[in-house]
Amino acid sequence: MFRKSVLKLTTCLAGTVMLMGVSSAQAETLRLLTWGSYAPDNVIKLFEEKYPDITVEVTFSNNEEMIAKLRATGGAGYDLAQPSHDRIFAAQLEYNIYKPIDLSKIDTSVMQANLLDGVKANTTIDGEVYSVPHQWGTSGLMADKTKAPDFNSWDDLCDPQYAGRTSMRLKRTILLGTAFSLGHDPFAAYEDLDKYQQILDEVTEKLITCKDNVKAYWQGGDDLSALMLSGEVVASETWDSTAYKLFDQNPNIVFVPPETGALAWIDTFTIPRKGEADEAAYKWINFVMQPEIVTMMSASTGAIAAVDGGIDLLPDDKKSAVSAAFDDNALANLKFFANIPPGIEDMEGKALERIKAATGG
Repeated sequence: MFRKSVLKLTTCLAGTVMLMGVSSAQAETLRLLTWGSYAPDNVIKLFEEKYPDITVEVTFSNNEEMIAKLRATGGAGYDLAQPSHDRIFAAQLEYNIYKPIDLSKIDTSVMQANLLDGVKANTTIDGEVYSVPHQWGTSGLMADKTKAPDFNSWDDLCDPQYAGRTSMRLKRTILLGTAFSLGHDPFAAYEDLDKYQQILDEVTEKLITCKDNVKAYWQGGDDLSALMLSGEVVASETWDSTAYKLFDQNPNIVFVPPETGALAWIDTFTIPRKGEADEAAYKWINFVMQPEIVTMMSASTGAIAAVDGGIDLLPDDKKSAVSAAFDDNALANLKFFANIPPGIEDMEGKALERIKAATGG
């Protein structure tokens, strides 16, 4: 009897182990390579409740790191990446790190048509589409309107009336904005590297000359926020999300679309070439584009979802900030970042190094 009981128990345990093995085999991990705040805990929790057979694993990154990570592995290690729309075409041609998107598995009907069409146009190679839009936002200017009421141009950062009271970040955005303020279209010059170098040289000299106007060169949103809230800085180059957060604390601080147009970016959904959980990736894409999830996501990112009515789906505080910043003309005047051809970032990097060396930025 004892031996029969042991045998029965052993059989039961073996069956349990086999069932666990089957369950484990069916379980799936969705590995996201995305921006900080683009996978908030409350959204992950709801997703995993809807799809209990999928576990979400998140690695936060940025454009340069995403490309570097996927390049190092040939597109392995992640199942869904979120590079900006201008960082996909050249990276795919050069490194072959993504796979085409199966649009039949995505509810693109909810997406804002011009953003969807723009991303598809930017990321189509040999007839295959490699990305769809997720969130969009802008880079431009921010000002305390009680202290800089007429501030509305990239060039105003160097206006002597604001000497020692402006700020900027020494990254490619300030190069592009300054180029527009000098009457150039830097994106149109991407096809002629000699022309683009001439523009960069002019921009570099302008920003070096501007150094006495700059109180500090900000590195991140927190130090820029501190400068603006303290009043040490009255106007700055900025991400719109930083300005929107400050508007909630001080409604005199507003995002200012430059008169030449705010620089607009679209962060995308893009599937790495050796991703192992495509179906889970498509489920995540469709899940986070639902209205109630859009609002939760925008509360975390500060950005606008690329869905119809994305501005209306913003949390109330951010909706007020966007309304204070943009009218229809400013929205129509957006300058979307163009695809970056090989060599451009190296040229821009050298220009930024020259400016940093001359300004101590």
